[in-house]
Amino acid sequence: MPNTPFSLKMPRIRTTGVVFASPHSGRDYSRAFLKASVLDDHTIRSSEDAFVDQLFAAAPEHGAPLLSANAPRAYVDLNRGAEELDPALIRGVPKRPGHNPRVASGLGVIPRVVAGGRAIYRGKMTLGDAQARLTEVWHPYHDRLTRLLEESRRLFGQAILFDCHSMPHEAIESLSRRGKSRPEIVLGDRFGASAASGIVDRVEAAFVAAGFAVARNAPFAGAYMAQHYGRPARGQHVVQIEIDRALYMNEGFIRPNGNFNNLQRQLTTIMAELAEMGRPELPLAAE
Repeated sequence: MPNTPFSLKMPRIRTTGVVFASPHSGRDYSRAFLKASVLDDHTIRSSEDAFVDQLFAAAPEHGAPLLSANAPRAYVDLNRGAEELDPALIRGVPKRPGHNPRVASGLGVIPRVVAGGRAIYRGKMTLGDAQARLTEVWHPYHDRLTRLLEESRRLFGQAILFDCHSMPHEAIESLSRRGKSRPEIVLGDRFGASAASGIVDRVEAAFVAAGFAVARNAPFAGAYMAQHYGRPARGQHVVQIEIDRALYMNEGFIRPNGNFNNLQRQLTTIMAELAEMGRPELPLAAE
C-alpha cells in the first residue's frame, strides 16, 4: 500500500472550473506488492502511464488542480468501477450475468494482468484483501475527485475534467497497418456522451494548432472516469486525453526520451488554452 494514495497539486488561486487528473501514472510500488507478484520490478510497470503526471505538472500555474495517483495501476485501477471485481482473481466474487470485457480480460479494478496479458499473481487473493485496496486507494481518490468537480461547478458554473493518459505506441501502430491514419493524440468523450461537442471541438483545435495528429474515440473512447463523471446536461464534462508514449518516452526502458521536455512545454501551452474553457464569461462593465 502506498503511503498516500494520491497527490493533489492546487493552484494558489483557482481561476477555472477545469480539473486535470492522472489516474494511471502512479509509481509507488510497495515492497509487499512486489513480493506478492510473479513479475519483476520492471515488467510490472508495463501498464503504467509513466510520467503523465509530470507532463501535466504545470496545471496549477493555469489556475487548475492536478490530481495524480500514487498507487500504481497494477495495484488498483482507478479508471474502473469499484464493482468491477474479477472472479478469476478474487475468491468469493460470484460470476455476474452479462459480459464485462474489461474484467474478463483481467483488467478489472484489481487487475489480474499487465500489458500483454502477463499475469501479476500466482493464484487468487481474498475478497477482504481486494476490498482493503479499494478502501485504501480507490475510495480516497474518487472522493477527492468528486469534491474537486463539485467545487468547480459551485465556483464556476461548470466542471471540465481532463482525464490524462498515455497509450502504447503499438496500439496506434496497428491502426496504420490496417490502412487507417495514426493519431498522436486520441480524445475520448464516449462518442458524445461525456462532454459537450463544443468543448471537445476546442480541445481538438488546441492540439491540432500545436501540430499534433488527433483522433476521437478510436481506439480509446473513455472508461469509468468518462462514463461516471461525464454529465454534460448538468454542466459536468469529461474528456479523456491519450498521448502516444513514443512521443515522450522509451517504452522498453520506461524512461523519458529526448523529446520529453519539448512535449512538456507544448502541453503547458495547450493547458493554458484548456483552462480558459473553464473560466466564466465576465460581464461587460457598465459605461
